[in-house]
Amino acid sequence: MTASDFFLDYVWPVLIILGESLLLLVVLLIVVAYVLLADRKIWAAVQIRRGPNVVGPWGLLQSFADLLKFVFKEPVIPAGANKGVFLLAPLVTCVLALAAWAVIPFNVGWVIADINVGVLYIFAISSLMVYGVIMAGWASNSKYPFLAALRSAAQMVSYEVSIGFVFITVLLMANSLNLSKIIEAQNGPYGMFSWYWLPLLPMFVVFFVSALAETNRPPFDLVEAESELVAGFMVEYGSAPYMMFMLGEYVAIMTMCAMGTILFLGGWLSPIPYVPFTWVPGIVWFLLKVLFLFFMFAMVKAIVPRYRYDQLMRLGWKVFLPVSLAMVAIVAALIQYGGVATAAAMK
Repeated sequence: MTASDFFLDYVWPVLIILGESLLLLVVLLIVVAYVLLADRKIWAAVQIRRGPNVVGPWGLLQSFADLLKFVFKEPVIPAGANKGVFLLAPLVTCVLALAAWAVIPFNVGWVIADINVGVLYIFAISSLMVYGVIMAGWASNSKYPFLAALRSAAQMVSYEVSIGFVFITVLLMANSLNLSKIIEAQNGPYGMFSWYWLPLLPMFVVFFVSALAETNRPPFDLVEAESELVAGFMVEYGSAPYMMFMLGEYVAIMTMCAMGTILFLGGWLSPIPYVPFTWVPGIVWFLLKVLFLFFMFAMVKAIVPRYRYDQLMRLGWKVFLPVSLAMVAIVAALIQYGGVATAAAMK
């Protein structure tokens, strides 16, 4: 093997993947900065106030001002904390949240790793993110973060079960674990009425509410309940480590919005499969659907009061688990015995 063959066969593909990954990270971080601003502006609008509006025109540079503030502040580590684990926890949270986007398809062929087990990859990454919270709560050597970490572990495990059954129903319909093929399976003649949100509407609701609980968003932000736990597992954190936790949280929220778009809203597909709507690039439809789901996340934060912890657990185990189990059985029975052909099978 010559040097040029080695470069073309091994080095060049690695460089392409690194370049694509770097581009995705830069774009994702910029989008998250403005999503954070949108979250604050939507909350302010519901409460009839202005929200951030000083830094830059209409407050568009507020998130970058916050970034500079966090970066230049001195990080304070409690004397009794386990310093290694204390600093590693926000890094684990942030890296895992960003790593999930490696398999998210934005358009036809617009994905870094189009693997056949993309759904399992996302599920595994979301399951691992609880470790960042547990590490932070334990390493802080304080009772409030530790209680919050225990709450988070129970909460995330409870709602991951329901999300897992949601994934199973979609997989039964699409007959594939590949995220791109799940989107293609929803490409029917009826546009948005061919997407899975309609036949799997109960599972769409279960997924949306479980995503709120999985990402510790209101009304399920019991991990960070100020009235009970001061500030939850992040109470001992400040400056850059705190910023990394918040970044990981918002990237995870965007991941859930992207998964909802892929599983139920047709991904990059046009809602009306006729011109001129089909002239719009698929990436535009994908982003609009993701932002719509995030708007729903933000509105829930603004208008729904916080649950008690026993209500949270009751909803997860006594409502969502039976409903999702029943939906899996119903969908499987209809496909197997009811003569209902999936879109993937018909193709």
